[in-house]
Amino acid sequence: MSGAMNIALAAVIGNLLQGWDNAAIAGAILFIKSEFGVESAPQIEGLIVAMSLIGAVLVTSCSGVIADKHGRRPLLIVSSVFYFFSSFVMLWSPNVYILLLGRLLDGFGIGLAVTIVPIYISETAAAEVRGFLNTLPQFSGCIGMFFSYCMVVGVSFMDSPNWRLMLGVLSIPSIVYFVITVFYLPESPRWLVSKGRLLEAKNVLIRLRGIEDVSGEVAMLVEGLGVGGEISTEKYIIYPANEPIDDDVPSTDHIKLYGLKGLSWYARPINGQSSNSPQESISTPLVDPLVTLFANVNDKLPDVGSKGSMFFPRLGSMLGVAGNQPKTEEWDEENVAVEGEEYVSDAGEGESDEDLQSPLISRQTTEMGKDMGPPPSHGTMIGMDPTNPGSSSIPENDTGIGGGWQLVWKLMESEDPSQNGHGGFKRIFFLTVDGLEAKRGSFLSLPVYVVPSAGDAIQATALVSQPALYPKDLVDQHIIGPAMIHPSEAAPEEPRISGIFQPGVKRALFLGVGIQLLQQLSGINGVLYYTPQILEKAGVGVVLSEMGISSNSASLLISAITALLMLPSIAVAMRLADYSGRRSMLLGTIPVLLTTLIILLVTSVVKLSSIADAAISTVCVILYFCFFVVGFGPIPNIICSEIFPTQVRGTCVAICALVFWIGNAIVTYTLPLMLSYIGLAGVFGIYAIMSAISWVFVFTKVPETRGMPLEVISEFFSLGAKQKVASKIN
Repeated sequence: MSGAMNIALAAVIGNLLQGWDNAAIAGAILFIKSEFGVESAPQIEGLIVAMSLIGAVLVTSCSGVIADKHGRRPLLIVSSVFYFFSSFVMLWSPNVYILLLGRLLDGFGIGLAVTIVPIYISETAAAEVRGFLNTLPQFSGCIGMFFSYCMVVGVSFMDSPNWRLMLGVLSIPSIVYFVITVFYLPESPRWLVSKGRLLEAKNVLIRLRGIEDVSGEVAMLVEGLGVGGEISTEKYIIYPANEPIDDDVPSTDHIKLYGLKGLSWYARPINGQSSNSPQESISTPLVDPLVTLFANVNDKLPDVGSKGSMFFPRLGSMLGVAGNQPKTEEWDEENVAVEGEEYVSDAGEGESDEDLQSPLISRQTTEMGKDMGPPPSHGTMIGMDPTNPGSSSIPENDTGIGGGWQLVWKLMESEDPSQNGHGGFKRIFFLTVDGLEAKRGSFLSLPVYVVPSAGDAIQATALVSQPALYPKDLVDQHIIGPAMIHPSEAAPEEPRISGIFQPGVKRALFLGVGIQLLQQLSGINGVLYYTPQILEKAGVGVVLSEMGISSNSASLLISAITALLMLPSIAVAMRLADYSGRRSMLLGTIPVLLTTLIILLVTSVVKLSSIADAAISTVCVILYFCFFVVGFGPIPNIICSEIFPTQVRGTCVAICALVFWIGNAIVTYTLPLMLSYIGLAGVFGIYAIMSAISWVFVFTKVPETRGMPLEVISEFFSLGAKQKVASKIN
């Protein structure tokens, strides 16, 4: 999956420019104040720094809708253009007003990059390495900060430091970013699918995954257009299609589960609780049931990837060719000509394309009712060991969509003669973990476990919902044919709820907005932008005073060292994002942030020697930044880019980003005022309180989303939004 890695590395140049700007303005403001005479006007100082945040707020307010309508790639190109022009305006800046204009344009570029890059990476990465790749923006930003601080420190040693050079040099990397976005980055395959441009999406996925056949993943992306409707959980005993049917069970009790190439499984519903059925779990009253719902899945997810790399356990799967994607028959124009099959997906706003005439489900699949006998085996079965008939059997080239998740469609039989024997068509997601026996006692035992008395059968709880694809002739009560239509056309009496008003989307928005706001109110950007001044007030200049370095240069040098130390910390985050998970990283790192802020508060109140005060303050600031970039830095953006359906992902992430920038602007603008009125102790006290509130929010509201396809995550949010499911879990 080196293609996805290269694409992610190219996209995060926009975040590198953001980090560069953060460090550049942190150093330049020390000299801007003296040139424009605003030392005694903290409001102007705060406005100069916060103007880019105001620009980010303005552009973010409309970027989501534009991204959902016109794509992710065009906005990345526009972002590079804003970066380029803003750097020239800041380089010129004859007065504070022109400088504010340049900072505003710079904010437009930052806002677009920070909002769109996580979406773009999430939509191009495989589920198993999505967390790893989505930590790259944080890593890239810290690299930009480090090199920018090095440049700023060098300029500060001059007899007449030129702050315009500090800000204007941004034009050089912005040109590189523009060239890459125009000539190298493809459009997001998920966005292409949402617009009905499947052939383009297929070509992009081939480039990203390094394999020729990506039919299974494209099918998943199309089905992702239908998430958010009615969803339920159903418990099944599932038999591979090549296994004989239990003669003791009436044939009417068997449900056929079809993959892309035809019949793949037989399923038999479990009515009530049995000895092999998982018991319902009881969640803690303070914890959101959605957290428990996700935990029941992620506690049992397998660790995939390179076992030979202890630091990057998924490096092998990321750089490998095939990853987890199954190989199925190709479906392109040639298939259409031969099979004569077609389908219609939700193309968004009535858009369609000629490449929609391409089969997702083969003729064998759609002609479901003609052959009751089990068809031949569909290829090699994962886990099929002749010496161990009780092992889990998963069709390797049929239903897998990554991370152990399976996508199938079921056609239930009906005793009603008017239905010609057909009772309903549904989409099913369920998780299979080869060779892993699931723990008992959870409500959703989605990682399946072997049922000893049933041979190769497995027991699983499946997510069942209305499909984005639907057999048209089934609705017309005729013989099942190959044509597929959207469910809103197939069943108008039960239209699919769309947009941000879906219960699951509203629940996800609450989570995304909450975690982004708390991240900012915990004070990170206030500490980041004003690290040199905070360290200067803390007396850090005495550490380097004997070397003849001025206090300004000393604080900037310490900031550069801090940015350098953040890089290995982010490397740890890369390792943990897909291994320990998002939730665990937040719960483990926020207490460290809280502790460092409390220590800074105490040292601000208690009178210590200048050397002790400087040493403690420096260590605490470094620890604060290092642990922030492990958890609270990258994780909120990762989570927000994962929890929304494809059709509204841009809009919803933009709403979360808008809250992020508003909080950022408030914190950045108010910090000079708070330093003037309540001092460092009061500032650190407020940030410490917000960090404690953040930990409580994460513990009670934030679920674990690692290793799950984006479409499955959206289904879980829809499921968790239903009160009857919540009452069952409780």
